[in-house]
Amino acid sequence: MENLNFPGYQFRFKNRENKSLIFDIIRKKFVVYQPEEWVRQHVLHYLISDKKYPTSLINVEKQIRINSLPKRVDVVVYTPQGDIEILVECKAPEVKISKDTFDQIARYNMDLRARYLMVTNGFSHYFCQMDYTRSTYIFLEELPSYTAHGR
Repeated sequence: MENLNFPGYQFRFKNRENKSLIFDIIRKKFVVYQPEEWVRQHVLHYLISDKKYPTSLINVEKQIRINSLPKRVDVVVYTPQGDIEILVECKAPEVKISKDTFDQIARYNMDLRARYLMVTNGFSHYFCQMDYTRSTYIFLEELPSYTAHGR
């Protein structure tokens, strides 16, 4: 397992039928360990442990419709009112984060209208806050904590 650019978290693993599995703390089940899943599990721990988002507001591999086509978003964080607070796109560590990668989540977000976006490959993390009145986004050093919103 590759060390990623996140704080150290505790993960649960097991093997079944010659496959390595990692426990997903949101879906509450073991899922196949793959490079992108390794990144996604780090993101989940980051959001919960470091940013203090409640697990009840987080969804993993959420299916959405974009122009009538089904797409999957890696991680979605909702507000208590049910609006989308954060969209996260996870890539495997060997995938470089490019403008195309960022454009993918931005396209998804045109319909979803999340307040924040995060794109990561586990080493490089990009965060931005959407500004819908100016049709732009502002890059941030990090995502705000859940408590930073006055909740």
